[in-house]
Amino acid sequence: MPDARATRILTDIDSRAWEHPGDRAALNALRRVPGFDEVLRTVFGFFGEKPIRLAFLASAVRVSPTQFPRIHRLKEEVYRTLDAPADYPLYVQQDPTLNAAAYGMEKPFIIVNSALARLTEDDELRFVLGHELGHVMSGHALYNTMSRILVSLAGMGFPIVGLAARLVLEALLAWQRQAELSCDRAGTLAVQDPDPGMRMMLKFAGGYGVPEVNVGEFVRQAEEYKGTGDLADQVFKVLNVLGTSHPFPVIRVAELRAWFESGAYDRIVGGEYRRRGDPDTPYRDDVSEAAKAYGDAARDTFGKAAGAARRVVDSFRSGYNRPAGE
Repeated sequence: MPDARATRILTDIDSRAWEHPGDRAALNALRRVPGFDEVLRTVFGFFGEKPIRLAFLASAVRVSPTQFPRIHRLKEEVYRTLDAPADYPLYVQQDPTLNAAAYGMEKPFIIVNSALARLTEDDELRFVLGHELGHVMSGHALYNTMSRILVSLAGMGFPIVGLAARLVLEALLAWQRQAELSCDRAGTLAVQDPDPGMRMMLKFAGGYGVPEVNVGEFVRQAEEYKGTGDLADQVFKVLNVLGTSHPFPVIRVAELRAWFESGAYDRIVGGEYRRRGDPDTPYRDDVSEAAKAYGDAARDTFGKAAGAARRVVDSFRSGYNRPAGE
């Protein structure tokens, strides 16, 4: 049946249409980390595709027309809207956290936690499924799988290839934070409505099941987080996400708003987007796009830091020049 809800089926859309400029540059940089190829070969040689897939076959429920039919219907709509090149399997696993993921090496698949399936409205779940399908279509599942394995082994104190694995893991996490921004865009394109993604960010931040929370207020909070702070604040923002695989929900909201305001979302929904088979973007172009995106942010940060420094100096001078006794 045609998907009457979606405003446009994005026929032959290429993942480059939604990828954040920092994502592709970070992934290319990741591939250049010393020891990356060795760690990749070791992890895949030791584990392989089959054990990972069997683990989920044994511990999760595969979605089908008769197993979680609501989720199956939403999955079919999302795959159709983003014109998925294959019917990637979808599983629901018992887990009380709001989360989902895309894994696999040669044959990717998607996992949705039971809590997320239970606590989301249809459009919110479409956003999540589109987000995870975005990971698959962007080729992220391979590296997400590698990251999960390395995190698990590191937690058990199991050395794979020593220091090289630690370097690769840190680089993987840094890339993953950029990849999440890309796939938030894919999720929005799957729904073709900005609101469900914003609501999901609010739920990820702790605002689910609470009638008093307000999405508009959360968006204003995101803008405040992004737009304020001196140089020290900017440093702490970086330190706060070290070792994490996802940016803070407020950052994701701010990035989505910036994407909407750039006009890119409207152009894609209007039919102006990269298609599969279009020439690939050279690495230097990816770096150039990332440099432009983050250069503007860096200049803004520097300007705020310089302004804060001037205020400190002016305040000091004012106090120093004030007559004694005042």
